[in-house]
Amino acid sequence: MLPFVAGAGLANIDLTFSGLPRLPNEGEELYADEFSIHLGGGSLGTLVNVSKLGIPVRVGTYLGDDMFSRFVFKELETLPVTITNLYKADHGAIPLNISVAALTAHDRTFLSYTDKKAPADNELQAVFELCRGARIVDMQMGYIEVYRKLKEEGSTLIFDMAWEDAVPRSVYESYLELADYWTANRQEALKFTGCKDVSSAARVLRNWLETPIIKLDASGCLIYDGEEHIIPPVREFVHIDSTGAGDAFLAGLIYGLYHQRPIEDAVLMGNITGGKCVTAKGALTAFVTEPELLYLFEKYRNADGQQKSTDVPKNTLYTDNERGLDALVGEGPSFKRTEKPDMPDSLS
Repeated sequence: MLPFVAGAGLANIDLTFSGLPRLPNEGEELYADEFSIHLGGGSLGTLVNVSKLGIPVRVGTYLGDDMFSRFVFKELETLPVTITNLYKADHGAIPLNISVAALTAHDRTFLSYTDKKAPADNELQAVFELCRGARIVDMQMGYIEVYRKLKEEGSTLIFDMAWEDAVPRSVYESYLELADYWTANRQEALKFTGCKDVSSAARVLRNWLETPIIKLDASGCLIYDGEEHIIPPVREFVHIDSTGAGDAFLAGLIYGLYHQRPIEDAVLMGNITGGKCVTAKGALTAFVTEPELLYLFEKYRNADGQQKSTDVPKNTLYTDNERGLDALVGEGPSFKRTEKPDMPDSLS
């Protein structure tokens, strides 16, 4: 059996209102130019992206008999993932995360709802059996006892949970003590560490992680392994919508780690998959295929992929003593849109 990647968590649905002139004031109604419904991000979004790169994937999620769960069932039938439904509760609840995404020309805002409670003991056992033997596991809140067992059995654990002010810092620490990697963004790294800059935050994060990774939005990623490296973004795609970019980045990172690439290569792959995601509206609309990923990886790792001399060379890792983070801040993406790939016909 081929090595596989696994994870469990809520399915997300995004109800997207785009083309808004601005966000409405309280009590005000505004009409959007466009409306669409998409599968959202989270663990399911990450693992769907991973499956598109040719890696066997096992996903546990929660689907009931409501209209939103039926929509997810239908969407998953077109994707190459093996799904285990963990939902065993009575009929009537909506065990998903549902988000209204409001997109203006400048930013996006979300309003979300979920009815899912903490996993029961039988769910935890089902998640353990689902993930047991995985080469890489995507970590989500609520399954820490499962991750302790998987860590003992040798799985690589990647923590990818957004920062929530209501969650005590000690809870995040308990997950980071098990995690091999945490793909924090700039704000999450600063909030967790209490630092004022990402360089200091990366050094603090080494108390838990051998190689901290901090996503810097349009400025690429910072890696700290005792020295500070910046992996610049891939400027290959036209930016449309950032929804799901973090999940897509994680998929590229997982691909690199799955194939035992150096961490710098894995992060560059994450920059490619994250960059492709933003070329269409919705978290799971634009994918990178494995051949496309490998082509772009070779292009931007080699001299042929360098930008014009006034830009940052894409194949360069910068240390503290060379051109560092400050030189990259404020450099926005310049992307070229590509077509959505064909979907497979059936669930694997």
